[in-house]
Amino acid sequence: MTVTDELSRAELLARGARGGVAALAAGSVLGLVAGTARADTPPDTLPDGDLAYLRLLISAELLGADFYTNAVAAQPYRGRPAKELKLALANEGSHYRALSAIFADAGQTPATADDIDFTYPKRSFATVGAVTKLAVTLETLFLGACLGAVAGVQTAALVQPISQIAANQAQHLTVFSQLLGRSGFTTAMPAPLTIDAVTEALAAYTS
Repeated sequence: MTVTDELSRAELLARGARGGVAALAAGSVLGLVAGTARADTPPDTLPDGDLAYLRLLISAELLGADFYTNAVAAQPYRGRPAKELKLALANEGSHYRALSAIFADAGQTPATADDIDFTYPKRSFATVGAVTKLAVTLETLFLGACLGAVAGVQTAALVQPISQIAANQAQHLTVFSQLLGRSGFTTAMPAPLTIDAVTEALAAYTS
């Protein structure tokens, strides 16, 4: 099986999704990172496998933004944790814009919030515990997706921005793991996820 064949399910996920989500929060230095990657990567040189990874990560970032938008609206926390929740939302927006800029400069049209319908288990936003548990689940997924992409992309210029996003997702995971009463340092070597595993996991929340 070729890389392109293996990634076909991920391409379908990004192309076939429908729906909506609130506007993403303000940007960050990741925009500069994306600009560097674009300068090093001419629009016609990204292979199909790399484009498929970018589609998948963009879908994941849209899910993250939608989740944190709903979580902020639910107001589960007070004090510092409430600020952390809003910062996580802003981070997801920055990730999305950085990846979408690279994707667009490769001559592709990135998915937007209007392309995906998001669904969550019942009462996901009803309690502090429910929000925190789902945040840990999703951030584990997002981190694994980024680590898998770092290992799988062929274009060297993509490695740095995706790695930076992975580092930020790990920060999110640490914060919400601690809010759930767990240690933030349980895994010395977080596991990368295959593109099929990420696609299957995202399908539980997107259509």
